[in-house]
This record gives sequence, C-alpha cells and structure tokens, in this order.
Amino acid sequence: ALRDIWLALLLIVLALVSFGAEVSADGDIHVYAPLRGRAHAGKSGNTEARIYCHCMQAQVLAIAGVLRTTDVALPDGVVGQAAMVRLEGEQLVVERLG
Repeated sequence: ALRDIWLALLLIVLALVSFGAEVSADGDIHVYAPLRGRAHAGKSGNTEARIYCHCMQAQVLAIAGVLRTTDVALPDGVVGQAAMVRLEGEQLVVERLG
C-alpha cells in the first residue's frame, strides 16, 4: 500500500491507496486498485485534470485545489465502483464508469 507520492504529469497507481495516504499530480491520476485515501489531481492549477479509480472509497478528492471530503456523501452507486472525478466550475463531479 502507498503512503504519499507526488508526480508532475500523469500518475498511474497499481496498488491500494490506503486511508491516510495521499497521491497527487499536476495532471491526471489513475488508480487501478481501491482509492481509500486522498487524491489531488491538477495540483498546480490544471482544471482539466481528472481522477480515475477502479474502486472509489476516497477520504478526500481534489482537482486544482477544489476539495470534496467525506462530509459530502458520494453519489448513489459510486462507492466501491469504478469512477471518474472531474471539475465543473467550482464543483467536483463524481461519476460511475461502466
């Protein structure tokens, strides 16, 4: 399981992102395992960045500094499923994939 990692462009993670761990990138983040910790795409302000994951269980999601925490429940049918996160205006949109 990963603890903390940051990459400038595109980050591809093939292992579990544990609760409390953080992955971040200036571009997109792809997690091909459960995402349980924090993910921050577009860290340098890239509003076109996306977060993709195989199993959505994230504590915190962020794109270009816009945050969504577990205080706001994920949409029905997204928890535990493959999902994509994108920024629309000043709000993160979490959509089920597949």
